[in-house]
Amino acid sequence: MAESPQRLVVVGASGGIGQALTRALLDEFPTAEICATHHRSAIPFQHERVAWRQLDVVDPGAIETWAADFDRVDWIVNCAGFLHGASGGPEKNIRSLDAEFLLENIRINTLPTLLLARHFSAALKKSPAPVLATISARVGSIEDNRLGGWYSYRISKAALNMALKTLSIEWRHSHPRGCVAALHPGTNDTALSKPFQANVPPGGLFDPSYTATSFVSLLSQLDPSQSGQFWAWDGSQLPW
Repeated sequence: MAESPQRLVVVGASGGIGQALTRALLDEFPTAEICATHHRSAIPFQHERVAWRQLDVVDPGAIETWAADFDRVDWIVNCAGFLHGASGGPEKNIRSLDAEFLLENIRINTLPTLLLARHFSAALKKSPAPVLATISARVGSIEDNRLGGWYSYRISKAALNMALKTLSIEWRHSHPRGCVAALHPGTNDTALSKPFQANVPPGGLFDPSYTATSFVSLLSQLDPSQSGQFWAWDGSQLPW
């Protein structure tokens, strides 16, 4: 039986899915230590096995400094993401495209995973079964795009998926025991999806705790031969 992970990192753990994932990891791995990050929001809960860290995920220097504190990490799961905010929301058509909004999507949805991979590479390599996973989105699938729209979000998630796929190829050699994964959570009842929930079909809006538990189960079962794939919460594989 594989050794249970003991050093876990959850980035964006104050958000809906990130918080639920942190709690699910506490339940699944009762001896693990978890480092969880938050940005502007307050720490959502306290636990003796959770060390909270304020982190700006778009600051390369902050991630590099933080990573230097770790000798070994078993899992890193990046739950930080951006869909809408004061700067705008998903575009309905190309006329709505704004350059700064597009770049903000890429800065938050794409870049941090690359920075985490770069600066935590050595710590992950010391794990017997390292995992690097990031919350992506099905709308980032080029093959599955049938509705159009949402240019900035789709582009940033498609770029994220390419980053994870490319990393998995490199890490076959440098981290042969590891697994890299892109994760689609479906639509969860969180602040990120709140403005769009009216269009969700019955039964299609998930409680974050359900999604988090599903992801923990999925990641626990992956092996290096499955590295570099795009997974839905239910364990099905999605097209790039």
